[in-house]
Amino acid sequence: MLPAVARGHRGWFHPCARLSVRMSSTGIDRKGILAERVAVVTGSTSGIGFAIARRLAQDGAHVVISSRKQQNVDRAVAQLQREGLSVAGIVCHVGKAEDREQLVATVRRQALEHCRGVDFLVCCAGVNPLVGSTLGTSEQIWDKILNVNVKSPALLLSQLLPYMEKRKGAVTLVSSVAAYFPRVELGVYNVSKTALLALTRTLALELAPKDIRVNCLVPGVIKTDFSKVLHENESVFKYLREYHQMQRFGEPEDCAGVVSFLCSPDASYITGENIAVAGFSSRL
Repeated sequence: MLPAVARGHRGWFHPCARLSVRMSSTGIDRKGILAERVAVVTGSTSGIGFAIARRLAQDGAHVVISSRKQQNVDRAVAQLQREGLSVAGIVCHVGKAEDREQLVATVRRQALEHCRGVDFLVCCAGVNPLVGSTLGTSEQIWDKILNVNVKSPALLLSQLLPYMEKRKGAVTLVSSVAAYFPRVELGVYNVSKTALLALTRTLALELAPKDIRVNCLVPGVIKTDFSKVLHENESVFKYLREYHQMQRFGEPEDCAGVVSFLCSPDASYITGENIAVAGFSSRL
């Protein structure tokens, strides 16, 4: 067990109870559409993952957030709890088997004690340690990107599946518009995000008999620290002006509502879909 993980979890939530009306990120009152549900969101202490965790909690779910660093987990948990949301946090590097096992064990001890299962898994964690060509990438970097971006969502889902099987839950993977329109400088990252589109449809077929839906969020250029290499790039600004149907970069909150919808009963007949939130049609 890694020392960071050994420090444990932060802010475990109270027993499941129907939540009062909360204000969503859009300013519209929601009446706990995800109440009495438990969500696990990886890579959720900043950016798109944090916005998704906040929105699911605003819509009534109890949310377990995670990321690689204890200080980031502590900060995110404290911020959401100040907003009156039911959240918990634990350190988890999804690319490490021992961290995934610790996450699952902690969720089982805490969430399942009160809520009997896990309803939603949202896999936001991702890496891109190299900006450069695909053919110039070392085997070590290939392994790191594919391990975190592609393998870890499937492996974590397989570990959580026993606790999701009777809950009619939902899984959301997070790809990128780079899967449709790759950029040379993103190299292997393009490949990993394209693989997630196929993983989504494969898992949707496999889990449909268990009444678990699997869909994929495909963000465009969203203004986060992770995407600075794009949204601070002048050539991307030029591309945006010339080709984007909506003349702006996206915000993390643009993605959050879509994921909440995919988790909700309103999406109970939607599975195997790759849904772009990109400001333009992914089918152009």
